[in-house]
Amino acid sequence: MSMQAEPVALDAGRERVRAQQMAATRRRRRALLTLCIRIVSLAAVLALWQIVGAGIDPVLFTTPIAVAKAAYGMIVSGELWTYLWPSLVIFAVGLTIAALVGIATGLLLARFWVIDVALGVYITFLYSIPAVALVPLIVLWAGFESTAKIIVLFLFAFFPMAINTYQGVKNVDPRLIEVGRSFRCSERQLWANIVLPGALPFIVTGLRLAVGRGLIGMVLADQYTAISGIGYLIVRTAATYQVDRMFVPIVTLGILGITFTALLRVLERRVAPWTLAGEQD
Repeated sequence: MSMQAEPVALDAGRERVRAQQMAATRRRRRALLTLCIRIVSLAAVLALWQIVGAGIDPVLFTTPIAVAKAAYGMIVSGELWTYLWPSLVIFAVGLTIAALVGIATGLLLARFWVIDVALGVYITFLYSIPAVALVPLIVLWAGFESTAKIIVLFLFAFFPMAINTYQGVKNVDPRLIEVGRSFRCSERQLWANIVLPGALPFIVTGLRLAVGRGLIGMVLADQYTAISGIGYLIVRTAATYQVDRMFVPIVTLGILGITFTALLRVLERRVAPWTLAGEQD
């Protein structure tokens, strides 16, 4: 019997290795195809932009070639970095605070119904108010310095974090929690082994949404609160009809958004690889 079982085990091992190799080949082909599609799409968009922009008055619109030339000049002179760096500092501080407070708020609201009943309505109330409407009041209270900018960015980024974390905890299978309690798990063990792993995909999604909204809040804060930052650069170049230079910070913000989102995807693969299993088929 043992001699008969050995060939069967060897065949099963070979099949497993072959299946893994085929899956790896499919993933490489999928990645290459994705890259080709994105390159073709980018080339088509830039070509269309160039054709359309060439037929419009430069005071009203511009072309990607003109934007590239303006970007080169602004990078070489250091002007772009001079305005971008203060905004990035505000973005990092505001997003970090929003992420920490938002995750903590979502966890507490979802796990303790007393807190949810007491404070949930206020979260909904504040989320229903456009953050832009609160900017003048924030400026009145906090002035025109960095504190006001951080508060504005916090308001934009906090709610995606809190709401997604809340939904993530609520979507944890209650049967898993009951099993944990039946094995006499402490509250800390429930959080560490069941609640947080189950809510992690929602938290990462909330963080991706918070990055996008945080960039919006960063620009808005620059425009409303001080004559500094990349938001002010957009306003200044638009006011002087330098459309090609105006597009440089706009494109920079888009690239930052793509970069931050890609980094978060890498983080998600590290901390929650099971959430991306479907993408690898």
